[in-house]
Amino acid sequence: MQFPAVRALDAVSLTFEPGEVHGLIGENGAGKSTLMRILSGLQKPTSGMILLDGDAVDLSSVRHALDQGIAMIHQELNLVDSLSVAENVFLGREPRKLGILDRKAMLEETERLLASMNSDIAANRPLGDLSLAQKQIVEIAKALSIRASILIMDEPTAVLSDREAEALFALIRRLREQDVTVIYISHRLQEVIDLCDRISILRDGKLIQTLSADRFRGGSVEVIADLASLMVGRPLSDLYPAKTPVPEGPPLFEVEKLTVPGHAQDVSFTLRPGEILGLAGLVGSGRTELAEGIIGTRPATGSVRMANKPLTARSPKGSMRAGIAYVSEDRKSLGLILSLDVVENTTLVNLAHYCRPLLRRAAQRQATEKWQKDLDIRAGDLDAPILYLSGGNQQKVAIAKWLEVRPQVLILDEPTRGVDVGAKREMYQLIHRLAAEGLACVVISSELPEIIGLCHRALVMREGRVMGEVVGDDLSEEALMHLAAGVAAA
Repeated sequence: MQFPAVRALDAVSLTFEPGEVHGLIGENGAGKSTLMRILSGLQKPTSGMILLDGDAVDLSSVRHALDQGIAMIHQELNLVDSLSVAENVFLGREPRKLGILDRKAMLEETERLLASMNSDIAANRPLGDLSLAQKQIVEIAKALSIRASILIMDEPTAVLSDREAEALFALIRRLREQDVTVIYISHRLQEVIDLCDRISILRDGKLIQTLSADRFRGGSVEVIADLASLMVGRPLSDLYPAKTPVPEGPPLFEVEKLTVPGHAQDVSFTLRPGEILGLAGLVGSGRTELAEGIIGTRPATGSVRMANKPLTARSPKGSMRAGIAYVSEDRKSLGLILSLDVVENTTLVNLAHYCRPLLRRAAQRQATEKWQKDLDIRAGDLDAPILYLSGGNQQKVAIAKWLEVRPQVLILDEPTRGVDVGAKREMYQLIHRLAAEGLACVVISSELPEIIGLCHRALVMREGRVMGEVVGDDLSEEALMHLAAGVAAA
């Protein structure tokens, strides 16, 4: 498969067996998503063929792939907020009785699918009212409703809680027993090892190896590191940089008794230059909504101060002018404009700087090339739509866009979601370097090892409230989970 200036796939040959859970891993840009888009009818290969039950098929469209029993759950959700959950699940395939929409059957089947995933989401609830994690569950239910024989899952647990993920794993095992083939793409290597029968590794568009998962199951951290090394083509060590002491001095950033109605209540914390503060908690604990309240995309009461000056203009523009930047967890809808190219996305927030008075495209490109080098953004053509970049490289552009305005406080919401292990290490090094240069960072993450390995201290939220703070050497998964689950107090 050839894209402009990029060979996304190079003579890849794979087999997928009935009733097999087949893991597909590799760095961002390795070709995983491209391969899956071809198998699901979204793109056509420039060469090669697809065999289904031994017969060559030309998957001309997504509808054609669905008719062949191939369904894909995308990493980026394809849902309509203005419709109900059931209407999204059966969009374009609504059940009818005597030519009239059978709403009762649609609701009942949606409820059955959701119940099979151990979810209590109401089938008639408006999708726009749901969290990102709940929308992911609806996306999975939508794929399951097709009763596909081949189900492709691209990072399906990225926004799920542990309970929701376990329900999904149980469902996948049941599908395996029904001879459904599941192609499972994930950067969470332990998850792939535990769930899959075989694991295929892609690197730079080529198939490196297909191995039995039994080789790694129950293995040590070193064994898992060996699998990660096969992905990146080099040994991986020192995933997290060594923490440096936080400089002494007064706080740069202060949040006092901030309340986001319905989501967060009376949250207070301070942040000094060079400090990395973690914000932990289970999905739905109010972490993202708190960040959105701070920068002004959600209504909030309470005080926010920068350098001892109150932030009076509670809006995204006012926050940016005060030196506060927020990188959203939802890069597709809120972080990037996928139809624009890499240069336009990277310089979008700082566009006024490049208009003096006419737009200086050369200066935009020079700045983008700098960020491309600093963040190792893999883009063969900076003038091509950012849609063609892998999810992890899109995430790097989303971060570069905000670093462009030189903030003093950077709030990163799930900064490594959908990012491979090699790129994670680069991201951690970047955040560590920014902090060493005096930037104050808030890292919101559902991955506890990330909070522990990267942050100087962490606040733990539960049901909209801060349950406690864990500092320095006391940072551990046990301490964080006890607070997040409500079985320990501050």
